[in-house]
Amino acid sequence: MFLPRYFAWLNFSIVLRSALCFFLWPTCSVCLAGNDFHVDPPQSVLNGNYSQTQLVVRASTQGGGVNERSAGLTGQAVYHSSNPQVVTVSNSGRLLAVGNGEAVVTVNASGTTHSVPVKVTGVVPEPRISFDNQVLAVIGKAGCNAGACHASQYGKGGFKLSVFAYAPDEDYLAIVRYGFGRRVNLNDPERSLFLLKPTLGVPHEGGRRLQAGSIDYQILQQWLAGGAPGPNKKAASVSRIGVLPNRRVGPKGFTQQLRVLATYSDGTMRDVTAWARFDSMDEGIVQVSRDGLVRGIGTGQGVAMVRFGGQAEVATIVVPYADAVDLAGWKDQNFIDTLAAAKFKEVGIAPSPLCDDATFLRRAYLDAIGTLPTVQQATTFLDSKDPDKRKKLIDELLGLTGDPARDIHNNEYAAYWSLKWSDLIRSNSAAIGEQGMWALYNWIKESFRENKHFDQFVRELITAQGSTYSNGPANYFRIASSPQDRAEETSQLFLGVRLQCAKCHHHPYENFSQDDYYGFAAFFARVGNKGSQEFGIFGGETVILVQSGGEVTNPRTGKVLQPTPLNGRPVTSSIDRRAALADWITSPQNPYLARNIVNRYTSYLLGRGLVEPIDDMRATNAPTNPALLDALAADLVKSGLDLKHLLRAIMNSRLYQLDSQPTRNNAADDRFYSHYRVKRPAAEPLLDAIDDATGIRTKFAKVPLGTRAIELPDAQYNDYFLTAFGKPRREGVCECERVSEPNLAQALHTLNSDVLAAKISSSKGRVAKLIAAKKSPDAIIDELYLATLSRRATSEERSACEKLLAANPDKKAFYEDLLWSLINSKHFLFIH
Repeated sequence: MFLPRYFAWLNFSIVLRSALCFFLWPTCSVCLAGNDFHVDPPQSVLNGNYSQTQLVVRASTQGGGVNERSAGLTGQAVYHSSNPQVVTVSNSGRLLAVGNGEAVVTVNASGTTHSVPVKVTGVVPEPRISFDNQVLAVIGKAGCNAGACHASQYGKGGFKLSVFAYAPDEDYLAIVRYGFGRRVNLNDPERSLFLLKPTLGVPHEGGRRLQAGSIDYQILQQWLAGGAPGPNKKAASVSRIGVLPNRRVGPKGFTQQLRVLATYSDGTMRDVTAWARFDSMDEGIVQVSRDGLVRGIGTGQGVAMVRFGGQAEVATIVVPYADAVDLAGWKDQNFIDTLAAAKFKEVGIAPSPLCDDATFLRRAYLDAIGTLPTVQQATTFLDSKDPDKRKKLIDELLGLTGDPARDIHNNEYAAYWSLKWSDLIRSNSAAIGEQGMWALYNWIKESFRENKHFDQFVRELITAQGSTYSNGPANYFRIASSPQDRAEETSQLFLGVRLQCAKCHHHPYENFSQDDYYGFAAFFARVGNKGSQEFGIFGGETVILVQSGGEVTNPRTGKVLQPTPLNGRPVTSSIDRRAALADWITSPQNPYLARNIVNRYTSYLLGRGLVEPIDDMRATNAPTNPALLDALAADLVKSGLDLKHLLRAIMNSRLYQLDSQPTRNNAADDRFYSHYRVKRPAAEPLLDAIDDATGIRTKFAKVPLGTRAIELPDAQYNDYFLTAFGKPRREGVCECERVSEPNLAQALHTLNSDVLAAKISSSKGRVAKLIAAKKSPDAIIDELYLATLSRRATSEERSACEKLLAANPDKKAFYEDLLWSLINSKHFLFIH
């Protein structure tokens, strides 16, 4: 009576412990057993032929537990099975079910031994192999259904599979039926091309993918011997996977075995390490073997990607640059700095010191309102002795002082951020006409002028209807005209999710399927339009409306999809489906919107997102500082999605105010913000800066003289400077459409442009006015520096200017040359 009860308790205990480990690793108190090392799982139940479990051995800490810095001992441990007829164990700690019964696997490491009780059930002489959960897993592990192999557009050698088995029915037919059934031999399975090709029994262009006699080989052989049963519509599918441990910190050269647990739709959990695919996303830092053994080969932070059953996860691997760093001079200014400092300690990087006041002044103006400070504004700030002047300047730029005399930058703020979001939303007269473009732009600008909270901004855009002339956001549904286009644009803009790959097959780097794609597109299936002549001579406008019918179908399966949020449940009770979508997107419980927005704004201010690319926040694209991303998102949600609150938090942080000059210690860092990342201003604020410096405004078509470049509402302007410096045509929602990298055309233009030369030498320009005012040479030199670099000339610069001025009989030419030199300097052309 004892043994059945013992194993019944053991089975429950193992499931409980595995579940706890799955969600709480590495701090799970249940797993903190042993004095010298820890084994996970501490006991195991293997169910069915070919079942396997990976043991993970890690050194214990002084308290007897494990943490992310605990040394991995899996590869160094020695394993022994008390009954190899029941379970065998490999040199790497892999358990394999052989026969029904119980056994004990001993693990010896560091002179200490631990015992792992193992129970094996369900092993039969002729097992029935599942095509869905076993055959496809073996094919996936071998890489046969990868995009570079038989899952390429036309397959290989006449044999085509679906990408990562997203279409099991089609894969089954390709293996068993197509090609006149020549790939399988059910009477003599070992003579099947399906086995001969990957084992190189016959020539195979893809090389050896399977070892004859291996467990995976036996699975495929037994499947064929059992008559090659096809997919089972009722088979449980993988709903999620977990990687243990999902985070490791260690010295260069350290190793760590990963373990992968799959949770199925029927609630069962299974160790699938043997069939998971492992890849390094940062090959200069992390190396990962076919069996999931990770090695830290470089310094920094890298990611190992794990995929199984259409699901993907990552394990973050950190190899510090140094064992310890000195942060004695670091002082937290808010929660951002606290989390940044923790990351500096973890990766072994010391940050640069704070930037000087002049650098901060210019940086803050360009980042917050896309405009240079005037000479008077720069002078006032630089001369101020107020210790809180940086904090007060940020509030002034964002219009948060509450004093109308100080909150004077709201027009520039609204124009600058309207420019950014007009780019992303693709406001373009070529697509929606002049009237539609102006209506949309005016709505965007008014939203930023009144600091409309972003959840309301998103809701008004997604649920818009009516005339595209009188209701600006309705144009959103003219820019993207099909449910699929609208789904892709909405998910990428507001969720940071690129759904495009899931349109044709399961997303290879994400947990989204074709059904997820078309279920999301179904929210827009009933959005229609009609013509109207209400505006008469201005042309017929389009009216966006909600129709009574309209569905979206998965083109592969023919299945009609109900509108379904990503990773959510179908919506069935909404008259306007978009209202339900807006509710879901803007819900405080939805993690996508806030994380996407804070990641974008971190990139705008700090030069790099916590996730890069900033609009590709997939499951396998891990943030460099997850704790900081989560904290920023939580703070934004708490503020009610107030974008000015977010800007103020980042700009007030010490992290934002660091010097851009790297130190010897942090020069290699381009991910963790140890120094401010130098970046090029966008084309429009840079052109405005040149206009401000020279005192001559550029005239743009269709708008009055005096209109700043950041105030331009459209993408269609025939201006060489804007084109050369990367103004986008607004044809896509990707942030990458605006090119910010410097190029030769830009350098040649600022160096040789007749337009720039004319601005500098104009009789109405800054130089001419300074000379006419009969200001002293020192005053003129200082003003030119303040107008361009937001600082006065240094003593060395002033001395050089005085020598050149004395040697130049044409004083006006000297001042013009000086202004030209300042405009062409890196300190002017970049935000630093």
